[in-house]
Amino acid sequence: MALTFLPFRFPGVPRVRCAFQCRGLTPPPAVAAPAPDYAGGNLSLDVGDDADDVRARRRALADALGVEDWVELRQVHGDALLFDPAPTDPDQASRLEADGAATARPRRALMIKTADCQPILLADASGRHVAVLHAGWRGNRCDFPGSGVARFCERYGIPPREVFAVRGPSLGPAHAEFVNFEREWPDAFRPWFDERSRRMDLWSLTRRQLRQAGLPESHIYGLDLCTFANPAFYSYRRNPACGRQASLIWIDD
Repeated sequence: MALTFLPFRFPGVPRVRCAFQCRGLTPPPAVAAPAPDYAGGNLSLDVGDDADDVRARRRALADALGVEDWVELRQVHGDALLFDPAPTDPDQASRLEADGAATARPRRALMIKTADCQPILLADASGRHVAVLHAGWRGNRCDFPGSGVARFCERYGIPPREVFAVRGPSLGPAHAEFVNFEREWPDAFRPWFDERSRRMDLWSLTRRQLRQAGLPESHIYGLDLCTFANPAFYSYRRNPACGRQASLIWIDD
């Protein structure tokens, strides 16, 4: 079973590998009441897709990456970060509630699943420690990118200036609409909000939060591909009944 990925490597960190999955198929044209959109490479067992099909894709994922095992999270739009968690069963939906994980174990992939939220992958310059962060808009609101970096550095004794980050495909500035901004966001986030269009630049906000955490500008990367605008990805805002794509990072020994 073929799965499509966008590979990424941090310059000068050859041991660390990253992969951002594409769904692989163009969805049907939007209609007033869109049908469930699982076609392609959905990897989530929690969205109503056929479980046997999803399990087959997840096994194909492990084979494609060549990893020993992986850690999957049951993401809850919070800021919990787990360190060196045990692997999860790829044939079962994870019950490990958190929105981030970190490890120093080679060939243990860390995976998060998204359909508009930002997948943020972290690695230290030595290539001996990696982390994943799942940041929806609530994650930005509680500064999970910044606090996640701080805890990652504290746990493994890493200076923030030696951390690299890459943000994967997610909801872009042209489509991140917040019609209830005043109720949902503190006023401190207004610089990233356009009053006329009622849209937020979450990509720039994440970059700012990573910079404030101590990452050099040259260590922050972004795959500026909007999941809503690009049919190669699932998008919850385009169709709430949709699949999820995976983003993964691991240490390759």
